[in-house]
Amino acid sequence: MNSNHVENINNAFLGMGLLGAIRNLIKTVFVKAGVLPWFLVIAVIFLTSATDTFLTEQNLSTVARQSTYLVLAAMAQMIVLLTRGLDLSIGTMFAMSSVTTSMTMVALSASGMSPEFAITMGCLAGMATTMAIGAFNGFGVAVFNVPPFVMTLAVSSIVAGLAFYTTGGTPVYGMPGGFSDFFGYGKVYGISVPVCITVLFIIGMYFLINWTRLGRYFYAIGGNPKAAALSGINTKLVIFFTYVIAGLITGVATLLLTARLESGESNIGVEYPLMSIAACAIGGVSIFGGVGRLSGVVLGAIFIILVQNGMNLLQLNSYLQMVVIGILLILAVVADNYRLKLLLTMNE
Repeated sequence: MNSNHVENINNAFLGMGLLGAIRNLIKTVFVKAGVLPWFLVIAVIFLTSATDTFLTEQNLSTVARQSTYLVLAAMAQMIVLLTRGLDLSIGTMFAMSSVTTSMTMVALSASGMSPEFAITMGCLAGMATTMAIGAFNGFGVAVFNVPPFVMTLAVSSIVAGLAFYTTGGTPVYGMPGGFSDFFGYGKVYGISVPVCITVLFIIGMYFLINWTRLGRYFYAIGGNPKAAALSGINTKLVIFFTYVIAGLITGVATLLLTARLESGESNIGVEYPLMSIAACAIGGVSIFGGVGRLSGVVLGAIFIILVQNGMNLLQLNSYLQMVVIGILLILAVVADNYRLKLLLTMNE
């Protein structure tokens, strides 16, 4: 065998070793970070090459503002999923809270109350509405052991009917202008008010999940409900408050969206149950409970809005956009299951 053959064989083995190292590196990154970083990179590369306006400052600012509503809804869904629950009533919470908020403001303004008082009471009424719906969900799931899917689906139907019955399906106009001027279009030091409020809630949620006893209880109950109960955790009370907190966060998201629309709408929020679950799944939250990080959920929500924004720039039909989101959800769950298998293999 001449020296050229030996050199070729050595180069082949070197190439195989390099490919193996790259493969192992990709596998390690995938196991630790999940599927989301790959989705983000692919989406950014494709949309940047396909459109001229995707990476502009104006468009990215729009994406940031539009992401706020889904980020909040996804955080609400996350804490429910952590406890092995599910909230399909998030969408109708948006509708009922929007109607309650707008009708309260309009009624108080018509009675001669100051705009500031009307706005304050309207916001409180809207958040009280979603918290009451969350409490009803939590009571059914925790006390009567109704499966979360059945309970929240039934509540979704009830609340949707009430929202449409209250308004007759027509928008509610006449809210004080200051409400939309600040919560919908206002800016603080050049940053959109919805973005500022969402960032504050992200910080608060991070503290709740990672630095409080209640946050640890979320993971304990989701990991093993029986073991959590035997360790002294009041699982029923924790589950009840989980749905109440989810209602509060959803209420804030509703206020921001209602302010942006400048009207109370009984048909908003239809897409948020699916999209919030998709954001959680893409972000690495297990639908079986006990697993998930807040950072992944926030990035998952931003990724979905990023993809929607890109599809709008590409003038893709809105119905096809629903197809894409559904496909992404399936891919995320499949990829996450594969990641868990790899994790188990690497730990053996």
